[in-house]
Amino acid sequence: MKRFPCHAPVATAALWGGWLLLLAPAVQAQLLSFNHQELADYTVQNPFDRLPDGRPRVPDPLIERARELSSEEVWAVLEQKGFHNQYADGFQVLHPGKTMVGRAFTVQFMPLRGDVEEVAKGKARARGIARLTNQTAIDMLAPGDVLVVDLFGKKVNGTIVGDNLFYYVKQATNGAGLVVDGSVRDLDGISEIDMPAYFRSTDPTPIANVMLAGINIPIRIGGVTVMPGDLVVGDREGVYFVPPQFVEEVLDRADETHIHDEWTKKKFAEGRYKSSEIYGSPSDPKLQEEYREYLKRRLEEVRRQRSTK
Repeated sequence: MKRFPCHAPVATAALWGGWLLLLAPAVQAQLLSFNHQELADYTVQNPFDRLPDGRPRVPDPLIERARELSSEEVWAVLEQKGFHNQYADGFQVLHPGKTMVGRAFTVQFMPLRGDVEEVAKGKARARGIARLTNQTAIDMLAPGDVLVVDLFGKKVNGTIVGDNLFYYVKQATNGAGLVVDGSVRDLDGISEIDMPAYFRSTDPTPIANVMLAGINIPIRIGGVTVMPGDLVVGDREGVYFVPPQFVEEVLDRADETHIHDEWTKKKFAEGRYKSSEIYGSPSDPKLQEEYREYLKRRLEEVRRQRSTK
């Protein structure tokens, strides 16, 4: 199936000197990255604990709840908060019926530049590293991570993974997912693997003519600034990147939206009302009171069921 290796050499650009960091020995490379304190500084509104690398740790129970979210439910809260640039679309969606949810693990590539490449190679050789590849970042993934990659829309030689590395990402992240503003290869093989993925295009070439510029730094995906640790929510329409400080509010509002939709359809099913009498909110005071009681009862039921799981 493969005419090329699953990876190709990728230079590492030490571009933002103030944030240069020597990563763990297993990574064996000097890369641009936020250290723990810098991640804390740039995600200061995070209400949760943090992962060992400093990223916000959105709790697993909230991640599971987020599997029921729709794009519209996320949009409503973020728009109200003034966060208008958190949604990216225009992707090819690998499994449209499978919701993607997880914590953003961000990776940035840049077009290869020879003089910077030579410096990067020298730094790598000084540490006994013959080659650097896209796998440098992939090998750092943990359960619950969504691999989010800025490959500046590159198609030819912009393939972050083929089917072998895609399978590795699935195993490492427990199937959380992949978002790449670039391409993938081996689509037939990837399609057989049960993990959500969003990519701009496919191409048979391996990744090449790029340099790895950063890991777990702010990156751009479409019109979105993605921060390490953002809650990533993808459906058949596109992908939202939710700042951690809004996750609980998004989920609580989604509960109310689900119950509102449930009640609305029940009333429509009775065949007694025009749509304008019920949707988006009932006009009759008695119906308004009926809805408030229904909402209160159903919220109590939902929260009780959730607490027993």
